Amino acid sequence: MTMAEAVDQNRTAKEAAPQVVLSARGLRRDFAGFVAVKNVDLDVEHARIHALIGPNGAGKTTVFNLLTKFLQPTSGTITFLGTDITNMAPAKVAQMGLVRSFQISAIFPHLSVLDNVRVALQRPQGLGYQFWLPLRSLDRLNRRAEELLESVGLARERHKLAADLSYGRKRVLEIATTLALDPKVLLLDEPMAGMGHEDVGTVSEIIRGVARDRAVLMVEHNLKVVADLCDTITVLQRGEIIAQGDYATVSKNEQVKIAYMGTGDE
Repeated sequence: MTMAEAVDQNRTAKEAAPQVVLSARGLRRDFAGFVAVKNVDLDVEHARIHALIGPNGAGKTTVFNLLTKFLQPTSGTITFLGTDITNMAPAKVAQMGLVRSFQISAIFPHLSVLDNVRVALQRPQGLGYQFWLPLRSLDRLNRRAEELLESVGLARERHKLAADLSYGRKRVLEIATTLALDPKVLLLDEPMAGMGHEDVGTVSEIIRGVARDRAVLMVEHNLKVVADLCDTITVLQRGEIIAQGDYATVSKNEQVKIAYMGTGDE
């Protein structure tokens, strides 16, 4: 192998390697002597869908709150896009592109679907605090709002009141308003909760599309969705990681079987 060929091979290998955009090392959180999260190491990769699963009380929501800075870790570090964000405020990390679905306001039921997205677009477009401007000043946001609604399948319902949408379509609108912040990593807490079968399929396809150019980290109880959708799965039990890998790997893990089924037997 020539030197040039070796350089090209090394470059190709680097380009093919997944890019870690969010990571945690030794993450721990104590509450009055109770250890809710212990020694969690996590890597979330660009353009991948990563699921955080586990039985009730496993610590999934606490990990989400730690990553998005709604809770401060007792110990450990969190890195986002190469920057240590361990001690940053939630608003700062959201501005950097680490966005959890509930970090923007809930949908406004008496506004149209289109206007909900236009409101969400105001901050990234520099209009968030310019409340004295006339309503027509938001017209510049129409094209991007239309694009977002098209991407999540809500374009035909743009003029409907948000209150008139079905539960599943409201959740889709929430995803659209979250995407208005142009996240680098999107964190979704049980996005399929309470949905019927048809809506689950729709939202799954939306999330798959979203993950083409950004990382998605989601907490999800629907294991069929996790199996079909997620590239990497981290399983928590009592605040600790007991398995990590693709679905085929974690589903065969004896500790995972015991955690979910209460037995290690087939």
